[in-house]
Amino acid sequence: MNQDDLALFTSQELIDELMRRKTFMGVIVHSEQEAKSDVWPDERIFKVRFNENLDRERTSRLLAVVAEYMDRLNA
Repeated sequence: MNQDDLALFTSQELIDELMRRKTFMGVIVHSEQEAKSDVWPDERIFKVRFNENLDRERTSRLLAVVAEYMDRLNA
Protein backbone atom coordinates (compact mmCIF):
# COMPACT_ATOMS: atom_id res chain seq x y z
CA MET A 1 0.00 0.00 0.00
CA ASN A 2 1.30 3.39 -0.95
CA GLN A 3 1.31 5.93 1.88
CA ASP A 4 -0.49 8.38 -0.42
CA ASP A 5 -3.40 5.89 -0.56
CA LEU A 6 -3.83 5.95 3.21
CA ALA A 7 -6.38 8.38 4.60
CA LEU A 8 -6.93 9.07 8.27
CA PHE A 9 -10.44 9.50 9.61
CA THR A 10 -11.87 10.01 13.06
CA SER A 11 -13.97 7.29 14.65
CA GLN A 12 -17.04 9.48 14.22
CA GLU A 13 -16.36 9.90 10.50
CA LEU A 14 -16.04 6.13 10.07
CA ILE A 15 -19.26 5.50 12.01
CA ASP A 16 -21.10 8.13 9.96
CA GLU A 17 -19.88 6.50 6.75
CA LEU A 18 -21.18 3.09 7.83
CA MET A 19 -24.54 4.59 8.80
CA ARG A 20 -24.89 6.11 5.31
CA ARG A 21 -24.26 2.82 3.50
CA LYS A 22 -27.37 1.04 2.27
CA THR A 23 -25.42 -2.24 2.26
CA PHE A 24 -24.61 -2.02 6.00
CA MET A 25 -27.00 -4.04 8.13
CA GLY A 26 -25.66 -4.15 11.61
CA VAL A 27 -25.17 -2.42 14.90
CA ILE A 28 -22.30 -0.29 16.07
CA VAL A 29 -21.56 -0.11 19.78
CA HIS A 30 -18.98 2.53 20.56
CA SER A 31 -17.66 4.49 23.47
CA GLU A 32 -19.14 7.95 23.81
CA GLN A 33 -15.62 9.33 24.22
CA GLU A 34 -12.57 8.41 22.16
CA ALA A 35 -10.42 5.81 23.88
CA LYS A 36 -6.94 7.27 24.30
CA SER A 37 -5.50 4.26 26.12
CA ASP A 38 -6.20 0.63 26.99
CA VAL A 39 -7.01 1.58 30.59
CA TRP A 40 -10.69 2.28 31.16
CA PRO A 41 -11.97 4.72 33.76
CA ASP A 42 -14.36 3.43 36.43
CA GLU A 43 -17.33 3.97 34.14
CA ARG A 44 -17.62 4.26 30.40
CA ILE A 45 -20.73 5.29 28.49
CA PHE A 46 -21.50 3.52 25.24
CA LYS A 47 -23.75 4.42 22.34
CA VAL A 48 -25.62 1.99 20.12
CA ARG A 49 -26.13 3.07 16.52
CA PHE A 50 -28.07 1.40 13.74
CA ASN A 51 -29.25 2.72 10.41
CA GLU A 52 -32.59 2.50 8.63
CA ASN A 53 -31.80 -1.04 7.45
CA LEU A 54 -32.71 -2.25 10.97
CA ASP A 55 -35.54 -1.11 13.18
CA ARG A 56 -35.43 -0.97 16.98
CA GLU A 57 -37.04 -4.37 17.42
CA ARG A 58 -34.59 -6.15 15.10
CA THR A 59 -31.68 -4.30 16.68
CA SER A 60 -32.82 -5.35 20.14
CA ARG A 61 -33.14 -9.00 19.07
CA LEU A 62 -29.71 -8.90 17.44
CA LEU A 63 -28.11 -7.50 20.59
CA ALA A 64 -29.92 -10.13 22.72
CA VAL A 65 -28.49 -12.92 20.53
CA VAL A 66 -25.00 -11.41 20.81
CA ALA A 67 -25.35 -11.14 24.61
CA GLU A 68 -26.51 -14.78 24.83
CA TYR A 69 -23.57 -15.89 22.70
CA MET A 70 -21.14 -13.93 24.88
CA ASP A 71 -22.63 -15.53 28.02
CA ARG A 72 -22.12 -19.01 26.56
CA LEU A 73 -18.50 -18.20 25.70
CA ASN A 74 -17.81 -17.10 29.28
CA ALA A 75 -19.54 -20.11 30.89
